[in-house]
Amino acid sequence: MRRKEVTVVDRQGRVVCERCLVADRPFSRLRGLLGRTALPAGEGLLLRPTPSIHTWFMRFPIDVVLLDRELHVLDVRHALRPWRVAGRRGARAVLELGAGEAAGRGIEPGMQLRLLTG
Repeated sequence: MRRKEVTVVDRQGRVVCERCLVADRPFSRLRGLLGRTALPAGEGLLLRPTPSIHTWFMRFPIDVVLLDRELHVLDVRHALRPWRVAGRRGARAVLELGAGEAAGRGIEPGMQLRLLTG
C-alpha cells in the first residue's frame, strides 16, 4: 500500500501540518494512529471521508480538527484523551494532530485549509 503524504496549510499559506498522511481508503482509515506511541510535532493524519473519529486503544491524547468537504474548520477538540469519540454534524474529514498542535498553530473554527502535494 502506497502512503500519501501532504502538507496542510491555511489560506495565508502558513503551515498547519508539515507531514500529514492521508487515510482515504477503508483499511488506512480503520488503522488510523493505532499502534503508535506518540504523534510528533509537525506530523498528522487526515482521515476522509469521515464525520467522526474515536480514540479507542490509543496511548496518547490528540487534537482533533473537524472539517467540512471544502476543508473549512468546523470545530477543534483539544487534547482528546484515549477512549473518547469526537464528531460534528457536517464534518466530512478529520485532521488528527499531536496534543497542543492545534492551539500552537492557531487552528480555529472558520479557517480554510488546503493540501499541498509533492
